[in-house]
Amino acid sequence: MEDDAAPPMVELIEGRLERLGLTPEEASRAAGLAPDFLDRLREGRVPVPRGDRLRRLAEALSTSVSYLVGLDPDVPPPAEWLEEEQGSLGLLAGDEEGLLRAYRRLEFSAKAAVLLVVRKMAGPEEAPDAVPAKQLKPGRRTS
Repeated sequence: MEDDAAPPMVELIEGRLERLGLTPEEASRAAGLAPDFLDRLREGRVPVPRGDRLRRLAEALSTSVSYLVGLDPDVPPPAEWLEEEQGSLGLLAGDEEGLLRAYRRLEFSAKAAVLLVVRKMAGPEEAPDAVPAKQLKPGRRTS
C-alpha cells in the first residue's frame, strides 16, 4: 500500500513522534502494542486502533484521542472511537451498527447508490479464496 493510502491518523502520529523524538517502536511499546504496530498501520495491514488501544497510543504520544482521530483536541471524541474493537469477535462496532441501521431505512434505489459509492471509495476488492466444490459420495443424489 502506498503512503498516500495510509489512514489520516498516521500523519498525526508521525508528527507526534517527531515532536517527542520517539521512534515508532518506542511509541508502540509504550502503548503496549507490538513493536511494528505503527509500521503495519502505515502500510494498512492493521485496522486503525479503537478503544483501549487508541487511548494507550494517545497517552504514549502525550496527546488526546480527539487529536489522533483528527478532531479539535479540546472536543471529546465520538463514543464509537472509545468502544473496543469487536470485529475479531464477529460483532459490529458502534459506528458499523449505526451505518447498518441507517442503511436499512433507505429505499432500494438509495441502497444501490450507497453501495456503489462505498465500493468505489473502498477500492478494488480482493478475490476470496477458492472454496472447493462439495463432493458427493458415489451413488448419492441431491434433491
